[in-house]
Amino acid sequence: MELKVGDAGPEIKLTTSEGKPFQLSAHRGRCVVLFFYPKANTPGCTTEACEFGTQAGAFHKRKTVIVGISPDKEKPQESFRSKFELPYSLLCDSEHAVAEAYGVWKEKSLYGRKYMGIERTTFVLDEAGRITAIYRKVKPAGHAAEVLAGLV
Repeated sequence: MELKVGDAGPEIKLTTSEGKPFQLSAHRGRCVVLFFYPKANTPGCTTEACEFGTQAGAFHKRKTVIVGISPDKEKPQESFRSKFELPYSLLCDSEHAVAEAYGVWKEKSLYGRKYMGIERTTFVLDEAGRITAIYRKVKPAGHAAEVLAGLV
């Protein structure tokens, strides 16, 4: 079953790139932007992550937490976060359990080769943890501004 606007966002219990525990329900009372991306330090993912970083202050003013999630392990995630001075948490979903719960772990194809991976998708959750917006098959450039403009 695919998640839709109005559904409760599935709970997330993962480790941040800094090795700290993260639990989505601990952020009740604030909006949360969850952006799923395929791989740290790749061109599209860097564009998207850096744009969210540039807009972080504007999201913070709207009491909104930004969280990036990819199947990368802690070390590559932390290297990515540090290299680009990203002012928000990156979560390590190396077993892709959260990606599966959110329905973004999909079959992909590159040069005729099929493989499983993240379909770049962003979810916006309200203060109660309900999904208020879903952006599927995201184009990285300009996406952070699009999400910010769509906040209620």
